[in-house]
Amino acid sequence: MRRNIGTADKIIRVLAGLTLLVLGIALNSWWGAIGVLPVLTAFVGICPAYIPFRISTCKTRVKAN
Repeated sequence: MRRNIGTADKIIRVLAGLTLLVLGIALNSWWGAIGVLPVLTAFVGICPAYIPFRISTCKTRVKAN
């Protein structure tokens, strides 16, 4: 599978995921576990929700002739 998450998208996902995790711990709620998903997809570099829509936030490489 090709990576479909760019650098800016990764940063946003990690920050959002860590925020959810911290809030879940602070509020003593299991809903903070949802924060694992954006962090995991950021580190893997593939978002399964992007695949059916053919979305990619990665910069495309230009081939030299």
